[in-house]
Amino acid sequence: MPDALELWKKPAAKEINLLAGWRQWADAGSVSSGLPEYLVTLLDAQPIGKIKPDGFYLFQVPGTYDLVRPMVRFEEGFLKSLESQRNDLFYAGDEQRGLIIFVGDEPHMDIERYVATLLSAVKKLGVKRIVGLGGVYAELPYNKERMVSSNYSLPGMKQEMSQMAVDLSDYEGGASIGSYVCRRAFDQGIEYASFYAFVPSYQLTSLAQIDSAIRLENDYMAWLGVMRRVDFMLKLHLDLTDLEKRSKHLVEMMDAKVDEIENEAPQLGLREKLKEITANFKETPFIPLDDVWEDQLRHLLDKFDDEEPPAGNNPED
Repeated sequence: MPDALELWKKPAAKEINLLAGWRQWADAGSVSSGLPEYLVTLLDAQPIGKIKPDGFYLFQVPGTYDLVRPMVRFEEGFLKSLESQRNDLFYAGDEQRGLIIFVGDEPHMDIERYVATLLSAVKKLGVKRIVGLGGVYAELPYNKERMVSSNYSLPGMKQEMSQMAVDLSDYEGGASIGSYVCRRAFDQGIEYASFYAFVPSYQLTSLAQIDSAIRLENDYMAWLGVMRRVDFMLKLHLDLTDLEKRSKHLVEMMDAKVDEIENEAPQLGLREKLKEITANFKETPFIPLDDVWEDQLRHLLDKFDDEEPPAGNNPED
């Protein structure tokens, strides 16, 4: 079978890292799919390659109608578009530091060849570290910092990851695409770290006039929490102001949604449920030590500047 990897440009930065996300099973809040696409736009990242879809995807599963079929669009009989699975590599950076953003579709089959192809791209492009993204739904406050779970490929990375305000995963169960990449990265001695954000989801009694569940499809607060860690780890120095604004707006939208449900169905006791969830929640914000030291130093300097010189020590006296 022909090589599935196609590269048409090789960046020449001194240090290159790769951020990987997929349209996948573990994609709550679109952390794994929407966030990488957002970064491609934010950084004006340019396409440099792709993994061809040959042999990785099913065309149909009997009895599931169009679950896995490519999507088509016709206009007056003419085929305007055919959207098949994509696995694209984008790049943004300068001569010193570069970031490759991988936006892919989780494969249906031949996972070993798929992951081997991705790791082949990592080696050919001189990538230092892979950072994988994921999202998991859970009951937690929508207006608090998201919990983040993490795993890593090499034992020597544990101390660094322990300082990222994450829960080091003890998960046992079905493997995500990120978990598979993590293991094969270990086999080849490649650095891989993941950030799985927990995204708010609330189950409600099924009533005709409201949804049976509240879920955040694009959890910008989760995106922000993940990117603060990624930015610090990879020393990207990104401007995250837009995500901060989106996060604030998201909380305001959720406040309005809760008020609406309380007015329409007060018997659900949603607000009381949220109070209980919040009371049992321990917020773990990510505050890099560099930022703490910088804030303390600034505080000390400001305090020094505000102090008046002792009497008799003024050279002009």
